[in-house]
Amino acid sequence: MTTTIERLTADLTTAMKARDDFAKNTLRQVIGAVRTAEKSGSAAHELSDAEVQTVLAAEVKKRRESAQIYLDADAPERAENETAEADFIEKYLPASLTPAQLDALVADAIASTGASSMKDMGNVMKTATAAASGIGRVDGKALSQAVRQALAAL
Repeated sequence: MTTTIERLTADLTTAMKARDDFAKNTLRQVIGAVRTAEKSGSAAHELSDAEVQTVLAAEVKKRRESAQIYLDADAPERAENETAEADFIEKYLPASLTPAQLDALVADAIASTGASSMKDMGNVMKTATAAASGIGRVDGKALSQAVRQALAAL
């Protein structure tokens, strides 16, 4: 099985051969972000696939936020480009959890921690986040909201 960084590099080569400037530029930016993350910290190290996925998720989030800023500044062309780049990068990330999967995940986390009130939110979030990392991609804001709703219903 190939790693995410190997897929990115292979796709960059393909994009260069196909003269696909959009894909080539986006992949170069993403690979650059991964290489920068590898060199950050006290000592350079090769990122694990999970760490590469985290970098990619941050790049998607950054582009989504930029797109919103461009929309607010009345620059729809730039916003469209940022959104297209975010959509392109998301192809390399695992699928997001469905609302039903998210609800089941939260219910399991509440049951396993024995949570009974909002005071237990930290423990539930910790458990749910750990469980979600093995299943698929989950938005922290959506997870937090689901946990709040579930704990409020107790």
